[in-house]
Formats: sequence, structure tokens, C-alpha cells
Amino acid sequence: MPRKLGQLETAALALAQMRNLRTMRVGELASGLRLSAKQERELLSRMSRSGMIANVRKGLYLFPPRLPLGGIWTPDEATAINALMADKNARYQITGPKAFNRYGYSEQLPALTTIYNDAISGERRVGSVSLKLIKVARDRLGGVEKVRMPSGETLVYSSRARTLVDAVYDWSLFDSLPEAYDWIRADIAAGTVTADELVRAVMQYGNMGTMRRIGAILERIDASKAARSRLERAVTATTAKIPLVPTRPARGPVSRAWGVVING
Repeated sequence: MPRKLGQLETAALALAQMRNLRTMRVGELASGLRLSAKQERELLSRMSRSGMIANVRKGLYLFPPRLPLGGIWTPDEATAINALMADKNARYQITGPKAFNRYGYSEQLPALTTIYNDAISGERRVGSVSLKLIKVARDRLGGVEKVRMPSGETLVYSSRARTLVDAVYDWSLFDSLPEAYDWIRADIAAGTVTADELVRAVMQYGNMGTMRRIGAILERIDASKAARSRLERAVTATTAKIPLVPTRPARGPVSRAWGVVING
């Protein structure tokens, strides 16, 4: 049965709709409804616990455009992410397993949405949306694709080429090697990502180990010699060898151009 709203709950929802607000901070209801701080705190807590509104962080709440039949609402993923990032004035992009699923590299739909951003780290939950936030340097943000969602909100994803770089760069976090090398081979064979695009992305957003590993893969599949040469010039010469697949024993032939042990 639909939940019967109390007078204060009804007034709070009406105030948010009248002011066309999706988020409200502590203090706004108190002033708008002439409540004491204690009354406002208890009202927000009650509405959050009952699923009428969603807590973004302490003191900030998401309100529905209208409460669904039944009186329970949770924000969609884009609304939740954008509210949190806007509150922190942060740039962000979705990467990792959710991006792998988006581009067809994995059929698994992860419970957590992993986000690179320039403001906060840790795990957060906004309504039913679970987030893993990874703070990175601002110059590691970029190479993105913006996706318009049915709600009208826009989500920012790592682009296809950038997602492949992320899969090699953050392999220990995403458990994405050696599978990412198969994704690279398949995308370049299909033309969905070019060697030039991948090289540009890894040179801008990767590190030395990522550049060497991707260079070795491009060499193995005989991808664009011009792109490989450009990447090779950016790689610092070293006698130290790194394994292509870090989780496997470093045994196998060595790609001397990249200093990579081909062990997978």
C-alpha cells in the first residue's frame, strides 16, 4: 500500500518541488518550513531512513522530482554521481568494470561503480547506488565520452581507448590482465580503436610500465609502425625487464625494444 505521508514530510517534498531543487542542505528546510534545527534533523533522518530522499553526504540530501506511488524512491546512478561530484566541484570519469561492461569487454555488471576523480577517495553509497571513488591527479583525468541518460543527466565515462589504458595501468585494482591484451587485439583488429588512438591515450594518461606493456602488445600484433615508433621514442631506455603479465612468473622471450618479458 502507498505510504501515508506526514504533514512535515509532505511540506518538505512540496518545498523542494516548488523551488525546483534536487539537492537540499541542512538549514534549507529549517528556514523554509520554520523548523528548529532539531526538528529539521529528525525530519531529514526520518525521510532518509524511509526511502523518500537519499543522503549524499552528511548534511546534503537528494530529493525526488516527485515521490513514486508507494512512497519509496532512490536516485538513478547518474543523478547520484553528479550530485556528489557537483558538491565537491570535482571532475570525474567512470572507469574499471562498469566501463568494461559498457564497451562489451565483460558481460559482468559490477555492483560498484568505479570513478576516477580529483576530489575524494573511498566507498560511498547514495540511495541504492554504490560507488568506489579513486582520487587522482587532475592531469590523469581526460580521454572521456559523455553519455546522455534517460533521466536527462549526463554520465562521464573513460573513452574506449582510455578504458584500455586504465585496464593495463590499474590492472591490480581491476584484475584486468591478461584479458585487457585480448581486448586491445580485438579492438584494433575490428577498427573500433586504432593504434594511434591507443598510443595517444597511453602517452597522456599512462605511466612508463603501461607504455612498455602496450608497446609490446602492439609489436606482437604488428600494429601501425608509425604509432609504435612514436611510443618507443617516449619510453625511457632501461636494462630492467618487466613481465607482460605481472601476476605470472617472469619467464619467456624478451621484447628488447620494450624491455618486456613476454610471459602470457
